[in-house]
Amino acid sequence: MNKKGYYNTLYTVTFLLVGNFVSGQIDKDATKETKALYKNLKDISKRSILFAHQHATEYGHGWSGDANRSDVKSVTGSFPAMVGIDFSGLSGGSEADIKKTKEDLRKNVVDTYNRGGVTTAAWHFSNPASKDGFYLSEGISLASMSLIKPGGSKHEEYKKILKNIADFANSVIGSNGKLAPIIFRPYHEFDGEWFWWGKPYTSREDFIAVWQFTVSYLRDTLKVHNFIYAFSPDDKFNTEEEFLERFPGNDYVDMVGMDNYGDFGRDGNYNIERAIKKLKIVSDYGIKNNKLAALTETGLESIPNPIWWTETLLKVLKSENMQLSYVLVWRNDTQSPTHYYAPFPGQDSSPDFLKFYNDPFTIFEKDLKKIYKRKFLGIF
Repeated sequence: MNKKGYYNTLYTVTFLLVGNFVSGQIDKDATKETKALYKNLKDISKRSILFAHQHATEYGHGWSGDANRSDVKSVTGSFPAMVGIDFSGLSGGSEADIKKTKEDLRKNVVDTYNRGGVTTAAWHFSNPASKDGFYLSEGISLASMSLIKPGGSKHEEYKKILKNIADFANSVIGSNGKLAPIIFRPYHEFDGEWFWWGKPYTSREDFIAVWQFTVSYLRDTLKVHNFIYAFSPDDKFNTEEEFLERFPGNDYVDMVGMDNYGDFGRDGNYNIERAIKKLKIVSDYGIKNNKLAALTETGLESIPNPIWWTETLLKVLKSENMQLSYVLVWRNDTQSPTHYYAPFPGQDSSPDFLKFYNDPFTIFEKDLKKIYKRKFLGIF
């Protein structure tokens, strides 16, 4: 049975009445499309997983700005089910640069939505106090989470930055006249030491205060109702207690996730058992609390292992009956000959990636239908 036939059989007469679904979504005023996306991602995760690629349609290996193109599509014939963007350009630059970024991102999100795909946004947030980018610069960066929290010296500036994000969120209107939902993933990998918001430079209390303010201000004051909020540390935890050490609370998080490159072959280090153990902690928390869960970032740079997709990534995702809504691999740089995480035509792992694509467990954009409709779980 082919992939389409599998799902036509599996999803025959699959209807869930909204009244029987107790949502863990934190925005009770979320748009109908955002509520539908949340519900359908939760349902889909019980049987399969969406594939996502960062910056998939903005650029790829050796190209940039081409219309209707992605490296994933060039290999499989389909865009990824989910496209990753970044809010990094919505602050820290000139007004002209920010305006151009907004328009470029708006078109990207709207195009994805109009095709029936999903958008997730990371935020490599330039330090608003020391103006030195998002990576920590020794001797230059400031410990700015304490400065942007309520009462901090940079709090009013932070509110202006959030206003830019809100204006963008309320501009992504599809051809049906509806706002496109976005999975927003701020302050990711906060348990590491490479970003200025990292654990060594930010107290637990300040991190939680900033997170809670960010969600409340966007949702309640600026009236952003098309965001799904994702919490994603790196892979430095081994227990649920460690995973939740900086968790801001179920009232401020829609999705729990994990970024994990270290267990998936980085520097030749493969530890599938450890990856499964950590990812199961994430999945179990989502199941217990009716939250979405995801492998929010992973990948193997240059993909030197030609069977990495089926023998590493897919094996982990299919283990332990985990319920994960998506898996995202990182970007394909337009100039670097080695910095890429998805295959392109001729790349050694392309045949295995096609097997990954054709597996009924994985969902790409061609597989999605009506994911923004509440009463129909639409695949094919």
